[in-house]
Amino acid sequence: MAALTGREWRLLRRPVGVPVPGDFDLATVEVPVPDPGQLLVRNVFVSVDPYMRGRMSDVPSYIAPYGLGEPMTGGAIGEVVASTVDGFDPGDLVLHMLGWREYAVLDAGQGVVLRPQEGVPASVYLGVLGMTGLTAYAGLLRTAAFQPGDRVFVSGAAGAVGSTVGQIARIRGASLVVGSAGSPEKVRLLREEFGFDAAFDYKKAPVAEQLAVAAPDGVDVYFDNVGGDHLQAALGALRLRGRIAVCGMISRYNDTSPAPGPDNLSRLIQTRGRIEGFLVGDHLDLRPEFLAEMGPRVASGELRYRETFTDGIASALDAFLGLLRGDNIGKMIVRL
Repeated sequence: MAALTGREWRLLRRPVGVPVPGDFDLATVEVPVPDPGQLLVRNVFVSVDPYMRGRMSDVPSYIAPYGLGEPMTGGAIGEVVASTVDGFDPGDLVLHMLGWREYAVLDAGQGVVLRPQEGVPASVYLGVLGMTGLTAYAGLLRTAAFQPGDRVFVSGAAGAVGSTVGQIARIRGASLVVGSAGSPEKVRLLREEFGFDAAFDYKKAPVAEQLAVAAPDGVDVYFDNVGGDHLQAALGALRLRGRIAVCGMISRYNDTSPAPGPDNLSRLIQTRGRIEGFLVGDHLDLRPEFLAEMGPRVASGELRYRETFTDGIASALDAFLGLLRGDNIGKMIVRL
């Protein structure tokens, strides 16, 4: 095989506050020839996700930080170029975790062959039918112990996870689904396309005030993607034995000093409520059930999704920074 070169994004320094382009480098490297037991893939879709901001900081967490000067990683779908592994043939699509680059050499156990359901584009397996969708499913149904008739509030509801949470809640029989988003366009999308009963622009007025109007009788479940004033408002609106599932706190990811927490945690005593953080990696056993239930709903159009694409590996950093700003609607994906 002739020598190949490809580009890959590397972290040059730990960002302080909001990441800036100087924290990163797009390097051109020679792509290794796969050894026995390996395969070479050309990435066609690369995922950028909020959790990646945490991996750019060298602080204790549930996953190791990115190494300085090393290629970054993340979810991706690649097409097999060459393989020495049984079951992986040239032209196959492979779901793997060596994103942020044009080419990746995988060991046999680092990827799975992806066979998209008929009528469903491959990219959705990084979004609504991938870890994003499973996050929504596990967080709502297992961590928050959703029950039919529950009143549900979702923050960051126009994002890939939030929009899926709201729709699953509606499909499963929620009596009220409320979402927050960061623009009038996103608010309209939540109501008109994703089927939320109510939605509001958190930039327009205090969250607690708008939530009180949207859910005057309170909420049983809060799915937290934002933290900060959203968590404070949800605690204030929590009903008896309410549950809060903490998926992410994107409002805090770029903080350079500790932010004050909610001052109304006593509401958990009054309501006998529960707040619990979760990681999708602890719930991978739900994946077959999730795909069996939600795959046909995506294919039929019942479970809707949006994707925001940028094109080319050079656009990956802009895509990531845009994600942190909330530029995306639905899943942010780099298309190569």
